[in-house]
Amino acid sequence: MSDDEVISRRDGAVLWIQLSNPPRRGALTWRMYDELERLCLAANDDPDLRVVVIGGRDGSFAAGTDIGQFAAFTSGADGVAYEHRIGEIVGALLAVRVPVVGVVEGPAVGGGLSIAACCDLLIATEDARFGVPIAQTLGNVISPAAVQRLRDRLGAGRTMAMLLTSRLLGAAEAQTAGFVHTVVGPDDLEATVTGIVERIAAGAPLTLAAIKELDRRLGGLTALDPADELMASVYGSADFREGVAAFGEKRKPVWTGR
Repeated sequence: MSDDEVISRRDGAVLWIQLSNPPRRGALTWRMYDELERLCLAANDDPDLRVVVIGGRDGSFAAGTDIGQFAAFTSGADGVAYEHRIGEIVGALLAVRVPVVGVVEGPAVGGGLSIAACCDLLIATEDARFGVPIAQTLGNVISPAAVQRLRDRLGAGRTMAMLLTSRLLGAAEAQTAGFVHTVVGPDDLEATVTGIVERIAAGAPLTLAAIKELDRRLGGLTALDPADELMASVYGSADFREGVAAFGEKRKPVWTGR
């Protein structure tokens, strides 16, 4: 059996989703992304659903996309297609009509941060870390929609500093920024999540759905330039190939700017 999977269970009016790839700290594979999208689309066809909860396993939320999959990229077009596919999955998560609660332990990095940023409310443990350290690791780029979502949730200045320095934000700083709702110790996590989920589930469904729709409309993502040529130039570069190779070889990449 493969280690990478998305586990789901229905408990009353709540759908619990667990991102699971323990050997890679929850890093997301294509089939994990596909299953997450399927669950999000199915959620909107479930009239009795009130809350979706997304968490990780074994102390990790999601340490980005599984890097081994990038080894098959041969051109900038592959990178553009990847970012478009991630955009579709993120779009399905953002379109879930019921509130989505994220539960973050450990890393929420890269693609994991994109998923966390799509949650309506985040609960984090004290060891949670948030960031997109691609300028120091892979040498790739993220989409305009992903940058805009982070700017909306973290603020423009903090987002730019995080992206440019590749620094990971701790749970306390993410809470100060308004990105995280509650920070708790590991012993209090289950009770805190249960209490918040029960309170949300008791709310008026149409009111909650309307609030989510207002948030989507105010986000202003639809008018963004997709910037395909920019993403293609980065994903098609020698530096990106070097970043992927260096990651697999567990060494520091040597950037050339080409």
